[in-house]
Amino acid sequence: MATTPEHRTIAPIVGPDDPRRFTDSGIEVKTVYHDADLPPELPERLGEPGEYPYTRGIHPDMYRRQLWTMRQYAGYASAKESNARYRYLLEHGSTGLSMAFDLPTQLGLDSDDVRSRGEVGRTGVAIDTIDDMRTAFDGIPLDQVSTSMT
Repeated sequence: MATTPEHRTIAPIVGPDDPRRFTDSGIEVKTVYHDADLPPELPERLGEPGEYPYTRGIHPDMYRRQLWTMRQYAGYASAKESNARYRYLLEHGSTGLSMAFDLPTQLGLDSDDVRSRGEVGRTGVAIDTIDDMRTAFDGIPLDQVSTSMT
């Protein structure tokens, strides 16, 4: 499909009572798909759950044995304060951590950079060095806890 503006496909506009649905590219989407809708070579391309190319999930038994990760977005002004919060969350049922960085950290600026003035620690934790990361995760079993950073 062409990507230039003059060749772009626009999805048809349908009313709320029209059962048809379309992607933004104008491809009609069925309400339900059945085996007959699939190309014959698809099983070979999909693979098995837990196996390359992971199109059916990263775990062989999906989430029957391992439930969805429960994590709360958190990050306090300092790495030490954040560590206390992360430990609290894990002690109270979180199964993962989502580390919230402050704006200077997100932008790759040090806390003492003039452009960081007034923003350090405002929206999350300030991380300037590897030691800050060590402090933030001190005592947290990273081999057992999944972590995301934003």
